[in-house]
Amino acid sequence: MARRSLNFNGQRGSGRSLTVFIILFVLALTIAPPVKHYFTQRAQINSLRSQLHANDQALREARKELLLWQDPEYIKSQARERLHFVLPGERQYIVIESGNQGNSTNGAQVANNIPTGQPWYTRLVASITEAGNP
Repeated sequence: MARRSLNFNGQRGSGRSLTVFIILFVLALTIAPPVKHYFTQRAQINSLRSQLHANDQALREARKELLLWQDPEYIKSQARERLHFVLPGERQYIVIESGNQGNSTNGAQVANNIPTGQPWYTRLVASITEAGNP
């Protein structure tokens, strides 16, 4: 009987590479969650920094507006513009666009078609119905 000699050299190299691969795989599984948390926290930090920058900009704009409102002349100009206030002896004219003239004549026609001597809710319904008709 002939004896065969077994050669384990080829399997020995693949066993070492398999061991190294398993060690690297376990190491990757161990390191992956902290790395994920790191990148998530960095994204949150960047988001909060941009939000802080936007809030600082809004605060600067609010302070500028506050300084404007402390000026009596600015308050007068805003009252004239927003509330249509006038000083004693002045006259104020409000210009209405000429494109709305067609609608104002229709409004007068609707007002003429509303029945009189009926309860307010009946007149309201009639007004809405007439306004919807062209």
